[in-house]
Amino acid sequence: MRYYDFVMAAFVAILLLANIIGAAKRSEVDLPIIGNWAFGAGVMFFPLSYIIGDVLTEVYGYARARRVIWAGFAALIFMAFMSWVVVSLPPAHDWPDQPAYEAVFGNSWRIVLASMSAFWVGEFANSFVLAKMKLLTKGRFLWMRTIGSTVIGQGLDSLIFYPLAFYGLAGWPLDKLWQVVISQFIFKTAWEALLTPVTYAVVNHLKRAELVDVYDEGTAFSPFGSKAG
Repeated sequence: MRYYDFVMAAFVAILLLANIIGAAKRSEVDLPIIGNWAFGAGVMFFPLSYIIGDVLTEVYGYARARRVIWAGFAALIFMAFMSWVVVSLPPAHDWPDQPAYEAVFGNSWRIVLASMSAFWVGEFANSFVLAKMKLLTKGRFLWMRTIGSTVIGQGLDSLIFYPLAFYGLAGWPLDKLWQVVISQFIFKTAWEALLTPVTYAVVNHLKRAELVDVYDEGTAFSPFGSKAG
């Protein structure tokens, strides 16, 4: 499998960057009729990890996608640990940027827990649904599988992350919080739909290049399995 490692690396890189750069920032846009609408800034790029997750499951199967999800989960844990250590180190007496550094990288335990929980549940749900739908459709209707699995996976991700991370905090009133949850779900699903042609192109290329197209017949779908097929 020539490209599996590269796909894994892309998945983990996007996951980490989306979480460390965009997770905690609430943005707003002024929409006609609706007015100000809040959304999480990370939504611009985080859905790419779900698209890569779809490609992994579609081409390499659930078992190998499971390994990548666990790799991403381990990377999130290390990122959280490294952020805590670096932020906690005493700054040089003449270094003025500690408050800004803490604001950017000093995620609270709530954000860390919410991010890990949402990622774990959402990604495994996404992969499970796609693999099962592939069996049910006998490999047809890829667009239906990618969008359908995203509706479930991204829905769970948004529903878990934002309430768990920000409920009750200053700057996150309840109405804005639910606006963000809803906008995250809509935007992520729309991203998946809009990038369907790209997903088709990548999937078809990988299947031809790797000479592999896994159907998860007889696969143990437990997230805690270790067999990669």
